[in-house]
Amino acid sequence: MESATAATKGHPKGLYLLFFTEMWERFSYYGMRAIFILYMTKALLMDSARASNVYGSFTGLVYLTPLLGGYISDRFWGNRRSILVGGLLMAIGQFMLFFSASQVTADVASAASISTMWAGLTLLIIGNGFFKPNISTMVGQLYPANDRRIDGAFTIFYMGINLGAFFSPLICGGLGDTGDIFDFKWGFLTAGIGMVLGTITFELLKGKYLVDAQGAAIGMPKQRIDMKTILSILGSVALIYVLLNFRTWFNSEIDLIGYLIYGAMVAMPIIIFSDKSLVKDEKQRISVIFILAFFVIFFWSCFEQAGASLTLFADQQTDRNIMGWEMPASYFQSVNPVFIIALAPLFSMFWGFLGKRGIEPSSPLKMALGLGLLALGYVVIAFGVHGIAPSAKISMWWLITLYALHTMGELCLSPIGLSMVSKLAPLRLSSLLMGTWFLANAAANKFAGTLSALIPPGAGEAPATAATVFPKFLGFTIDNLFSFFLVFIALSGGAAILLVAIHKWLQKRMHGVN
Repeated sequence: MESATAATKGHPKGLYLLFFTEMWERFSYYGMRAIFILYMTKALLMDSARASNVYGSFTGLVYLTPLLGGYISDRFWGNRRSILVGGLLMAIGQFMLFFSASQVTADVASAASISTMWAGLTLLIIGNGFFKPNISTMVGQLYPANDRRIDGAFTIFYMGINLGAFFSPLICGGLGDTGDIFDFKWGFLTAGIGMVLGTITFELLKGKYLVDAQGAAIGMPKQRIDMKTILSILGSVALIYVLLNFRTWFNSEIDLIGYLIYGAMVAMPIIIFSDKSLVKDEKQRISVIFILAFFVIFFWSCFEQAGASLTLFADQQTDRNIMGWEMPASYFQSVNPVFIIALAPLFSMFWGFLGKRGIEPSSPLKMALGLGLLALGYVVIAFGVHGIAPSAKISMWWLITLYALHTMGELCLSPIGLSMVSKLAPLRLSSLLMGTWFLANAAANKFAGTLSALIPPGAGEAPATAATVFPKFLGFTIDNLFSFFLVFIALSGGAAILLVAIHKWLQKRMHGVN
């Protein structure tokens, strides 16, 4: 048993268990994500617009279901049981994608492959809902209230996320993104094995290491789960499967998933603020969570192009030749985690250096800086593609520079956001509000798919003709890659300016929390 005195000298060992568990889960997710849009466009023969919308719907729902998982954890299962169930469901989901890719046939969009893919995505979505908010919440529970180590703990935890995200595209992409459409299955299989490893590690060691500063077990079950909750879970599985298939089954353009996600963004503040037990200071702190969540939508919708339009860009319009070897496009998704691993300790020390001198920026100001760096990354890539022919390919260093700037922006925003929610949220609503924070990611990822679908046709393949129909955004025609990247500069840069303007007002509503 770890004493409180020992714990204050460093980080509790439970943090490193959560680190490795999350590392394997992120290996599974990012390994799958590295090849997912390539699998849809190359093996399932979807056009880039449809594949982008499927990608956005999947990743959006991945961040929506933590609301369900957070609620069930807070009321019934506790964090430990929720993480176990989530891990098992995600492992099965990855194996379903393996079976989907095993049914691929050359030059034909296999109906069996697509149907099995929907089933796999459904299990991944529900499983992530149980896993994601609960493992993040447990990091904060390892420490006493107002412990200054929490920011550092979330930065370390974030390195675990990115360690898994680094080597998963190299392994899953190396096995699946070979140029042969029949090899995608090996990438998905490897992702499933990674999820199994993470779940087993957590189960074997959780009893020994997941304790608070006083040595008491954390994340234990709250009460017996009732039939109503079981039916809610089964109903959620059925609903998500129907939502994923709705447009195909009914040949409809109605985007029910978009309505669900954006509707939840409106509904959750109403539901939470209707809690009569909240006092004034709690309400104001929670309002800061929701306001910053709004800005997070702009950040992640631009950032998450990494798995969508930027992967297509890497595949079609980036020169990937290295001394005669053509690097798989999926490998670019390891660039961001490499920079995270290298820069996260430096950022942690930098914030600590500023904090000791009383000049550390507030969380809202750090997040504004993150948005500004994101915009700067798109300025770089827009400059790289400006004036080039649609069939030309640019140096990979333009894309690598973009990812470097985006990584610095991410380090200013994402671990700071997770830490902020854990400190601002009342303990009795901690998992639910962490789920609400991920709801902003849901809206952002869904919007990311919509934005990815704006990538102009013919880019990197063939010059546009007079008959080419170009996408439009807010009335503006996106007829080349330069105008496409301008969209992201406007969204992220505008959000950064607005957040700088209101950050002091937000800081007052945090009532001393920073």
